[in-house]
Amino acid sequence: MGRTAPEGYTSVAPWVVTEDTGALLDFVTAAFDGEEIARVPVEDGTIGHGEIRVGDTVVLAFDRRPDWPVMPSLLRVYVPDADAAVAAAVKHGAQVITEVSDSAWGDRGGRVRDPFGNIWWVTSRVEEVDPEVAWQRMSEPPYAESMRVAQETLDSALSGRESGLSSAPQRPVD
Repeated sequence: MGRTAPEGYTSVAPWVVTEDTGALLDFVTAAFDGEEIARVPVEDGTIGHGEIRVGDTVVLAFDRRPDWPVMPSLLRVYVPDADAAVAAAVKHGAQVITEVSDSAWGDRGGRVRDPFGNIWWVTSRVEEVDPEVAWQRMSEPPYAESMRVAQETLDSALSGRESGLSSAPQRPVD
C-alpha cells in the first residue's frame, strides 16, 4: 500500500484543543517558526478548525467548548536551535518547565508550558549517538543529572507537587 496521508501531512497528526486557538496559532508561529495553513471560524465565533505546519508536521487545533474537559497537550518539536526557540517561546508567554540541557542520546532541549497549558519538548539534534554509547553515557554524572532534572520538572509540572519524582532509566534486557 502506498502513502495513506495527503501530500504534506504525516500519518499521525497531533490535535490541540484550547481556549483560544487563534492565539495558539500566533504563539506557534512566533515561537517555533510555524506556518499557518488554516484558521476556520464557525458561527458562534470560535475556531472550529486550525492547522499550522511546524517543520514537516501539521498540528491541528480547535477551540474547546465550555462543557468539555481541559485537555493540555504534550508535544515535542525539533528546531534548529533549542536555546533560541525556548527563548522565543518565553518571549511570547511560555514558562520554562525544564531548562535546556544536553541528553545522552544526542539531543539538546528543554520544556516550556505555553500560555494555553500545553507542554512542549523543544529539542535540537546536536549529534548522532550510537545507542550503545547513549546507554553508557546515561551513567555519566552530567547526563544522569540532566535526566533526573527532566523527570522531576515534568512530574512537578503535571502533578502540582513542589518537588517532582524521578526514576533512573533501566537498560532493556536483550
